[in-house]
Amino acid sequence: MNVFLDSALAASWALPAGCPSVQGITTNPTLVLQAGLPVTLSTYTGLLQAVADAGLAELMLQLPRPDAAEALEWLAPLQRTASDAGVKLTIKLPCHPDWLACIQVVRAQDQAILLTGLSNPVQLLWARACGAQYVAPYIGRLTADGRDVWPLMQACVAQQDGGPKLLAASIKSPEVLTRLMACGAAAVTLPPASLIAWAGDALTDAAMVQFERDVAASMALVP
Repeated sequence: MNVFLDSALAASWALPAGCPSVQGITTNPTLVLQAGLPVTLSTYTGLLQAVADAGLAELMLQLPRPDAAEALEWLAPLQRTASDAGVKLTIKLPCHPDWLACIQVVRAQDQAILLTGLSNPVQLLWARACGAQYVAPYIGRLTADGRDVWPLMQACVAQQDGGPKLLAASIKSPEVLTRLMACGAAAVTLPPASLIAWAGDALTDAAMVQFERDVAASMALVP
């Protein structure tokens, strides 16, 4: 399973020892704003170069508006920058019919797309029909809405054979991450802080303390 960092703040991409290797970065307008950046073409081309400078392989960028002409205008420089930087580019678009014209324009340029905010099985079937390479349900939001997310996650995994891959977002606990790994999710995206927090565990720390104590105690057995 590939791990992506959900952050537009390049300074947060360097992770300490104990964290898994990271495939790339995912962003959206909210994350760009949180990083103190404007949602502009210049910001996006800068993020592509930052991903390359960080030694990462992929960047998933969400276009700001359902404007097909603007999408086409942004796409050429983004693809050119990605090619020059050696970074795989995926364009994120909301999984909503208001964005259909953008989806069609982006796909016509032979560009990989991720449909984000997917929330039900009909949307999943529509995403497959649109030729999406990834779908991204927000698990935390779905759970907060009182929904049982796991049938939808299993359906997404079942569609990965010849259809879009599941990139699960809004993961609020390591237990949810465990279930996604077990059910076969292709990828997840997590804030850097979550990966750092979950890289350690109090039970592991307690075992280490016990081992150190027992090593010291065993030295008393040496004649």
